[in-house]
Amino acid sequence: MENLDQIKTEVLDAVAGATDSKALDDIRVNALGKKGSITSMMKNMKDLSPEERKETGQKLNMVKGEVAQAIEARKTELADAELNARLMAEKIDVTLSTRPEQAGTIHPVSQTIDEAIAIFGEMGFTVAEGPNIEDDWRNFGALNIGPEHPARQDHDTFYLPREQDGHRMVLRTHTSPVQIRSMQEKGAPIRIVCPGRTYRCDYDATHTPMFHQIEGLVIDEKTHFGHLKGTLIDFCRAYFGVDELPVRFRPSYFPFTEPSAEVDIGCTREGGEFKIGAGDDWLEILGCGMVHPKVLENCGIDSTKYQGFAFGMGIERIAMLKYGIPDLRTFYESDLRWLRHYGFKALDVPSMVGGLNK
Repeated sequence: MENLDQIKTEVLDAVAGATDSKALDDIRVNALGKKGSITSMMKNMKDLSPEERKETGQKLNMVKGEVAQAIEARKTELADAELNARLMAEKIDVTLSTRPEQAGTIHPVSQTIDEAIAIFGEMGFTVAEGPNIEDDWRNFGALNIGPEHPARQDHDTFYLPREQDGHRMVLRTHTSPVQIRSMQEKGAPIRIVCPGRTYRCDYDATHTPMFHQIEGLVIDEKTHFGHLKGTLIDFCRAYFGVDELPVRFRPSYFPFTEPSAEVDIGCTREGGEFKIGAGDDWLEILGCGMVHPKVLENCGIDSTKYQGFAFGMGIERIAMLKYGIPDLRTFYESDLRWLRHYGFKALDVPSMVGGLNK
């Protein structure tokens, strides 16, 4: 036990001089391990008298505690030093260097919706929106679409599971439910356009399960078919940028309008080149008609007092025609190269004052 102070000094000096965690752990084992110098001294106390054992045990415990505390403190210092050295060695610059980045662009769908709203806004239309999930009544029944209509079949429409009361919700197949909601909530007169997503079970070069429409509705006491023709002719000429664009109306049938018509614009396909506004050919772009009296009555509007017109067109369809996009599916493939080619500058906000893209 005479060497206790010397052993304490040697161990503490060794701890202070340890240069890494492994060397420090070796010192700990040599001093406090099962066969360590201080541990061996504690085992040898059995040969001492009770008085000596008490006094020596107190000294050994104090030395053991000082050594353990010194080792722990040095361990923290070494860990901090090793971490700092590692951070310096593995340091990376997490900031991106300045490099040429292509500016973001506006998707043709968003741009076309803004263009259409700008044109109709100049005619006094306001924008109305509604939910993507609709009840069967607003999506079909209120629009005079009977139970036997093909659009109500499961293979054409996305239905949600039937609820406990038998009620069935559906992903809207057109934005016409927004017209129904607007008439129910606001009554007449009304003048709105309804842009938004729609859903149908179809997928090919000209159809996708999700697409966009913009529909229009005008209801008042004096509106007639001539107003409908003037509105759509002006829209087509403004949107396509052709002042004398030929526009014709062909009789058609829709359950929610009477009379109904398809709208065609003049074009040419001579020599394999498609061009709008020239030639003797025609291309159908939208449907329209005078709102059916049953639809008005379903929305609580007196059909003997009010009348009006409605129309609807596919946003992707008119965008494809105007900007020469050959395949509808590419709108939703998230190809940045495609978007850079067909996209629009963020600050090119379409307006009738600033002009539309041509």
